[in-house]
Amino acid sequence: MTPASHQHEHQQTDADHDHDQAEILDLDAEVLAEHTASITAWLPVEAAPLHIVDLGSGTGAGTLALLRRFPGAEVTAVDTSAAHLHRLLAKAESEGVAGQVRTVQADLDTGWPDLGTPDLVWASASMHHMADPDRILRQVHDTLAPGGLFAVVELAGFPRFLPADAPAERPGLEDRCHAALDRHHAEHMPHRGADWGPKLTAAGFTVEGERTITVNLGPPHTEAVGRYALSSLRRIRSGVAETLAAEDLAALDRLLDTDGPHGILRRDDLTVRTERTVWAARARRA
Repeated sequence: MTPASHQHEHQQTDADHDHDQAEILDLDAEVLAEHTASITAWLPVEAAPLHIVDLGSGTGAGTLALLRRFPGAEVTAVDTSAAHLHRLLAKAESEGVAGQVRTVQADLDTGWPDLGTPDLVWASASMHHMADPDRILRQVHDTLAPGGLFAVVELAGFPRFLPADAPAERPGLEDRCHAALDRHHAEHMPHRGADWGPKLTAAGFTVEGERTITVNLGPPHTEAVGRYALSSLRRIRSGVAETLAAEDLAALDRLLDTDGPHGILRRDDLTVRTERTVWAARARRA
């Protein structure tokens, strides 16, 4: 393989990953919109923020939910992916709020961009991706306006969708897939599942609230839930295929076969089960 063809293949892989990730983020935003709205409604803001920063904004679930909650605000959306930010701006345009959104493409592990002095910083499912999250927490504290609020939202991994006795030929398959993925993440993302309360305190914040949102939707389920389950299990497969038993991998592939009779899109017993925890932390006042 020539260097040019290798580079093209690498770029294609990155593009495919961005597309797959964007699809999951969009479906997550659609399926869990009410839960995200309940988190933004709970935030203990003292006054409606005028400048919000969304760290690791993805395709805009948090950005748009925050603008619905605080319609007078402007949001700076920060993400490493140009494709995600482009998709975010298209969504903002369709909702008539593009003029209130600024995007910044940046890798926070390599440097901190000029983000102004926001009143509220939101980080949903992004802090555990940071190489040195304690440094990022201190940077957020120093960036916030005095008395500003930092909301850290973390997920309990990918949602679960299948009943415990499914599929019939390999009951418990989803739990085994999640266990394998947890082992993979423990090696590659050591901060996933962290208790962010003590870390926020160590960075100079006062934690003013912590709340866990339990999600349990359906059945019956919407068409979006089926696509959400399909996209999520595809991503899980990409991380655990090499460690699953052959029988489990074959059963998983039958679920992912959109043309087969046992595909997950044909099931009428799907639910969306997960948890999200949010910490609200106040920066020191001047």
